[in-house]
Amino acid sequence: MNGAKMPVWFLAGGLMILQMILVAIIVHGESPTFDEADHIFAGYMMWHSGDYGLNPEHPPLVKLVATMPLLPEKLWVPPLQQRMFKTEAYSDGRDFLERNDGPGQRLLFRMRLAAGVFALGLLVIVFLMGRDFFGEPAGLLALLLVVFEPNLLANSDLVTTDMGVTCFFLAAIYCFYRFARRPSAIRVLLTGLAAGLTLAAKHSGILLAPMLLGLTVVEIACAERGRRRRMAGTLLGGFAAAVIIAIAVLWAFYGFRYAARPAGLVMNPTLTEYAAPLKGIDSWVIGHLANWRLLPESYLIGLTDVHYAAQEYPIFILGHNYPHGVLWYFPVALTIKTTLGFIGLLVLADIALASERLKQGRELAYLLVPGSIYLAAAIGSKMNIGVRHSLFLYPLAALLAAAGLTALVRYRRRWIWIGGGLVVCHILSSMTVFPAEMAYANEAWGGAANTHKYLSDSSVDWAQQLVHVKRWVDAHPGEECWFAYAAYPVIRPQAYGIPCHPLPTAHTGDEILPDEVPETIHGNLLLAADDLEACDWPSEQLNVFQRFRSMPIAEQIDHSVFVYRGDFHVPEAAALGAVQKSQSLLGENKPGEALVAAKRAVALQPENVLTQTALGDAQKALGDRSSARAVYALALAAAYRLEPDVQPQFVPRLKRKLTSL
Repeated sequence: MNGAKMPVWFLAGGLMILQMILVAIIVHGESPTFDEADHIFAGYMMWHSGDYGLNPEHPPLVKLVATMPLLPEKLWVPPLQQRMFKTEAYSDGRDFLERNDGPGQRLLFRMRLAAGVFALGLLVIVFLMGRDFFGEPAGLLALLLVVFEPNLLANSDLVTTDMGVTCFFLAAIYCFYRFARRPSAIRVLLTGLAAGLTLAAKHSGILLAPMLLGLTVVEIACAERGRRRRMAGTLLGGFAAAVIIAIAVLWAFYGFRYAARPAGLVMNPTLTEYAAPLKGIDSWVIGHLANWRLLPESYLIGLTDVHYAAQEYPIFILGHNYPHGVLWYFPVALTIKTTLGFIGLLVLADIALASERLKQGRELAYLLVPGSIYLAAAIGSKMNIGVRHSLFLYPLAALLAAAGLTALVRYRRRWIWIGGGLVVCHILSSMTVFPAEMAYANEAWGGAANTHKYLSDSSVDWAQQLVHVKRWVDAHPGEECWFAYAAYPVIRPQAYGIPCHPLPTAHTGDEILPDEVPETIHGNLLLAADDLEACDWPSEQLNVFQRFRSMPIAEQIDHSVFVYRGDFHVPEAAALGAVQKSQSLLGENKPGEALVAAKRAVALQPENVLTQTALGDAQKALGDRSSARAVYALALAAAYRLEPDVQPQFVPRLKRKLTSL
């Protein structure tokens, strides 16, 4: 490497080190997010027993890399109970982390640093792509934008799949670009390897196929007429070879074994049982892939799970709850979660394109074609739970913005002042909320303090706040507190020394709360953002904390837990707690006790679809068919009072209950 190049690499390396420091600070102050214990336990069990049946919703790559620091450790493993795979992995993952790590988070921090290799890889690829596509200044500028991008910072070191798949999407596209420019066997091999790693990182990696096919079409169309046939043969042949290599790489991560679980263990449910509700082309594809064993069983279960999750998932956006995704979710969410400086730089890129100052059409296609396909897939999905599912768009946008600004500056130097100001705005806006990057929103939407009013889940509250809540509790010794925490009981605040009484949420139905919720509570009420906005409920009418949306907040903890002080009448929360207690008791075959809890729920909320359903279920279990029929009718009437698009989630089920009597 000659001397002229050294300063560029020193600058790039310095930016990469800076990003690693920023991310380490962020994750050191965060408790596990909702999904991390699940991933961690699954990864550990893969290493030690080859069990791919825990957390098959995601392929193995990120889990295996993140849990490598655990290999020298002698850790306690909870006994497997052959429960449904999601229950098994989430519950055992919680117990695994609580028992082996605890609130100190020594092991979690090491695993997060290991997962950070994907963020570092992304930075390297962004710089190389920017340099090769548009020149060294563009490469450095794109790298700078990515280093300070708040959504990338928030997800960089988490033991989750989004950063891994983002890294390898970009790597595969870059490798294919180099192959198309100068075809060779080694470049086909690298493209196939990167594609395989993309598939092994997350199931959305299958979108790489249409991306590369789209780029192949662009390359053929742009070739000289006399070379198009030869170009088509070379690129399509390379694409086919890359697919074969990618599938081989994917199989390698499953140990070249079809069965999801090792000998002696079976899936609960089996792939056949889990895929049974599929219809049409989805059923045909999964069925034939399984029959011919073209892909590992665990991977196919994951594809099936992705299909279900994308069909119906309650969301919260712009202050409203919806029972399913909406087409405009990602355009709005990206507008809220992207810095105004970054948006301004993308406007400059549009100016550069319109004025034909930015002329690298071939290279631009490698940003715009994959980005358009990915965005279209995100918009079409009904799983709208955070911009992390569109994370791949940010490095593409950074490359485009850097290309546009450098092109304008080459044409007229004064653009450097406008562009430089926007870059500074981007950095300052991101650092203003640091280290609470998870809850970032730009200034046009009121900043991080107001993000919860417009978005939810991993865009604000991914259950990462327990370290901060513990500090708050320590600063208020002896004070009574009640805590609605979206991840309980998947993550338990008491494991962090937080003594607050748990309040019922959409996720607390799996366990009976240790304390019965009274109609009136006193002291401090802590509401996580997801529970304040009820993002996990399909209807605002089911939000037991609805009234608190309009009440003054005494304090904010990490921009995602809100503190209220005083005496609060909470019959809705008390009723939900009684409903969930009744359901749990029925599961334990205690219908008499379930009836008592259900009657309390109805007394607190007599016109609620959940309370009436719980009472009907308890009466039916006791053989009181006549009373159950009357109560189910009341529940059905309550279901018809819900919003029209919510009713399909309740009305058919209640009609079946009535018919069964």
